Amino acid sequence: MTKEEILTHPFALGFYTGCIFLVISLYNYLRLKGELARFRRHLSDKLEVEADTMKKAKMEVETLRKENESLRVKVNALNELPDRKIQRDCEIYARAEKRMLLNVPGFAPAWETAKSEAHGELAEEETGKSAPKRIFARLFGGGSNGGTAALPGREDGSRGGGTGS
Repeated sequence: MTKEEILTHPFALGFYTGCIFLVISLYNYLRLKGELARFRRHLSDKLEVEADTMKKAKMEVETLRKENESLRVKVNALNELPDRKIQRDCEIYARAEKRMLLNVPGFAPAWETAKSEAHGELAEEETGKSAPKRIFARLFGGGSNGGTAALPGREDGSRGGGTGS
């Protein structure tokens, strides 16, 4: 057998083809192995970043929780002051008034009349045209007149509209 016959023998041709496929598969194997290593590094880096982010987020949540509790305590302490209680009561009454004006059909006219009369009385007291009723109510025990003047339509069923004074 000559050298040419050995190189062109069917077994040799199959061996060459197998070697070509072996080289191609080794190339792909090494390329994929490197890509897998790159993906693992990327995943490791991403997990570290996410762990740091979660740690910072937990610390921030804990800080905010402590601040919230501190502020809640401060708000409760400030709400206990007499001036704050009065402001809070005024806010409650204002919100209740809005709801009543929207929800109760017969309430609005009587309420608006009583409110405008009370506003007028306070304006007169502030300008000095009449004596302050608050002082007299404190001195004499707050007689029954104050309650009936606020809602005159409820005092007696014979009056209509609540325009009496």
